[in-house]
Amino acid sequence: MRISLLAIILATPILAQDAAVQQTQVPAIFGSHMVLQRNQENPIWGWDQPGQAVSIQLMAEDLDSSRTATVNTQTDANGAWRVKLPAREAGGPYKLTIEGSKKIELTDILFGEVWICSGQSNMAWSVDRANDADLEIAAAKFPQIRIVSVPQVGTQEPKNNFNGKWDVCKPDTIGQFSAVGYFFGRQLHQTLDVPIGLIDNAWGGSACEAWIRRDLLEKDERFAALMKRWETTEANIDQTAADWDAKMADYREKVKAAKAAGKPQPRRPGGRNPRALMTGNQRPANIYNGVLKPTIGYGIRGAIWYQGESNASRAYQYRDLFPHMIQTWRDEWGQGDFPFYWVQLADFQQEPKEPGPSTWAELREAQTMTMSKLRNTGQAVIIDIGEGRDIHPRNKQDVAKRLARWALAKDYGMDIRCESPSYKSMTKDGNKITLTFDNVGTKKGDNDDRLYTFDVRQPVGFTIAGADKKFYNATARLKGRNQVVVWSDEVSDPVAVRYAWANNPVANLYHRNGLPADPFRTDTWDGITTNNQ
Repeated sequence: MRISLLAIILATPILAQDAAVQQTQVPAIFGSHMVLQRNQENPIWGWDQPGQAVSIQLMAEDLDSSRTATVNTQTDANGAWRVKLPAREAGGPYKLTIEGSKKIELTDILFGEVWICSGQSNMAWSVDRANDADLEIAAAKFPQIRIVSVPQVGTQEPKNNFNGKWDVCKPDTIGQFSAVGYFFGRQLHQTLDVPIGLIDNAWGGSACEAWIRRDLLEKDERFAALMKRWETTEANIDQTAADWDAKMADYREKVKAAKAAGKPQPRRPGGRNPRALMTGNQRPANIYNGVLKPTIGYGIRGAIWYQGESNASRAYQYRDLFPHMIQTWRDEWGQGDFPFYWVQLADFQQEPKEPGPSTWAELREAQTMTMSKLRNTGQAVIIDIGEGRDIHPRNKQDVAKRLARWALAKDYGMDIRCESPSYKSMTKDGNKITLTFDNVGTKKGDNDDRLYTFDVRQPVGFTIAGADKKFYNATARLKGRNQVVVWSDEVSDPVAVRYAWANNPVANLYHRNGLPADPFRTDTWDGITTNNQ
């Protein structure tokens, strides 16, 4: 039996990307081979001539009429239309027919679980550059996993479309796709046995503010200094660019003169053309407008995120900026507080011999704080699988598994541990401080529900300080299932402890199941990024 539904037209108008649209169009986020989110109504939208009647029909490709639904609507004065498709269980394939001034047929559509894969270069890092790339690509034969990538377009003008298409996961399509995204989706698919849709929109080197609507940043006093800095840059861009052009012209003349005289070529001026800032991945709202906006509203389960490196020098600001970004995405998507899970910064750069300040440690702290500010959030701690000499660790498989644990436990109801041991409280006894941890030691009779040290029996990675705020490497030992005792002969009256507080700490505290403890500090002393805006 065919189901006839009323169109659901949202209050906010959707303007056609091209005012000259004359025939039925849908954005690239809707296409053959796509996955629609199961068990919920899914928005679909497009453009046509103003006042055009549009009929949208969802039909099972096996022609089962009981799974057919038709939605009728009409375009508004701007030529835009938007409706919602009825909910369906996981499965397929389906065919979607959209008929207005012309007819569009999209085929091989599945219903399953859809996730946004976002962030910067470590999320964009492709399968063909991950560990065991040859084996991973050869084995990527999962016809029910579907992938789409959004190109990197930086602009202050909101875009409603992008150049891309959905693909079926197979060896000749997966190589250039996000490694973390693919391995995450594969784990969900193999565990849940449902179709998986993955939308990769990551952009390497991106700043968090580039993912947020500009007007929301401008009216928030917490980001006034950030926006003022950018306004000054934008106001002076013409003169800055002219100065750059003059500098480069002078450099080219010197190169010619050096060649003519048989002398060594002069060194090229540092930096890059300042015009690139205007369309780059740092400018507030640039990525929101050019990359995120064309996908907002597509039916999803949630998002995974791997970003933070570019904001490390402003870690204290990130305490507000990152949760603000998550909340604005949720507000605009209109799907409530959908799950949002991120990867904490990995270990990177040289291992320190002595305690000291760290921008990356402060950024990790800001990431951890976000879990207490927003519901349905989670953090994959990977302080143990980075590479000191490379900001892009190749082990993306374990990163993805730790993210997948959050989704499987929190969204799919599986009895799987996902939370790393985290600092709860401290008590002082003479020159020793005893630390108590959450997310460990709560299951009675479970001998594996306890803290564990990797490689050596002694906990490594703790530092301790007195009221003078000078930290020393500390000695530590496990106590019971969920405590660590810390001390140093250099500190007779300790007041604070830090763990894994460095860009690349040497640290070995885990839960017995293999999840590393979350880096932390017990003090609230000002950090080196406190005043950076």
